[in-house]
Amino acid sequence: MTLKPARSALAARILVASLAVAAAPAFAQNIAVVNGKGIPTTRVDAIVKQVVAQGQQKDSPELRDAIKKELISREVLMQEAEKQGYAKSAEVKQQMENARQSIVVQAMIGDYMKKNPVKDADVKAEYDRFVKETGDKEYHVRHILVETEAQANDIIAKLKGGAKFEDLAKQSKDTGSANNGGDLDWATPSAFPEVFSKAFVGLQKGQVTEKPVQTQNGFHVIKVDDVRAAKLPTLEEVKPQIEEALAQRKLQAYQEELVKKAKIQ
Repeated sequence: MTLKPARSALAARILVASLAVAAAPAFAQNIAVVNGKGIPTTRVDAIVKQVVAQGQQKDSPELRDAIKKELISREVLMQEAEKQGYAKSAEVKQQMENARQSIVVQAMIGDYMKKNPVKDADVKAEYDRFVKETGDKEYHVRHILVETEAQANDIIAKLKGGAKFEDLAKQSKDTGSANNGGDLDWATPSAFPEVFSKAFVGLQKGQVTEKPVQTQNGFHVIKVDDVRAAKLPTLEEVKPQIEEALAQRKLQAYQEELVKKAKIQ
C-alpha cells in the first residue's frame, strides 16, 4: 500500500504533532530504544490521532510504521544535534521557547472554545444582521464622476435635454467605467459608500439623480438601469464562515480582556 502523502509532507506533519505531544508521559512501552533512550508508544498514538483528525489518512499499520520510522530518525538526529551543542544555542533556545508558548497558548485557546462555543442563535443573529444591512434588492447602476458640482449639474441638464448617459460617461474621472458607459454592474447598496447608495435606492428603473452626489472622490451623477431581488446566500451556505468570524471575534475579546487585566510595565 502506498501512503497518500509524500514522505516529506508526512514528516512535516509528524514534526508539528510531535511538538504538541512532546511533554506526554512515557508510562507505556517503547516502540524503539535509540542509544538507550526510549520512544514511547504513547507518542505514536498521539501523533496518529492528530494526523487522522486532519482527515487525509486513516489509522493503519502502514501509517504507524511510517510514523515510527520518522520518530526514530528524528531521535537519532536530535541526539546528534545535542551532542554537537545545538541545544545550547541562544537562537535555538529562543525558537524552542516560541514553539513552547505557541503550543501552550493553542491548548488554552482550544479548551476555551470548547467551553465557550459559538451558538447557533448567534450565527442566526449575525446572518439576519447581514441580510438587513445588505438589503433584499440589487441595483444595476451607472455613474459619471466629475471634479466639481457645477460640472455635475451641467451633465444633469444635458441628460434632461436628451443627451445619452453612455455618451456623457466618457468624460467621467472613473476611468474604469468611463469607456463602458459608466457601468458599475449589479450590486447591493451595501457595496457602495452610504451617501452614494442612499442617492439611488429611491430611484426607479431608468431614473437619474436630480442632484449631484458628493463623495471623497468628487461629484457623481447616478443612473439606475434596473432593479431585481438580491441573490443572497442561504444561512447554511455561509454558516461555516460566520462561525469562524464569530469565533475569531470571541477570541479577540478574550485576549483583550486578559491584556486589560494584566499588569504591564
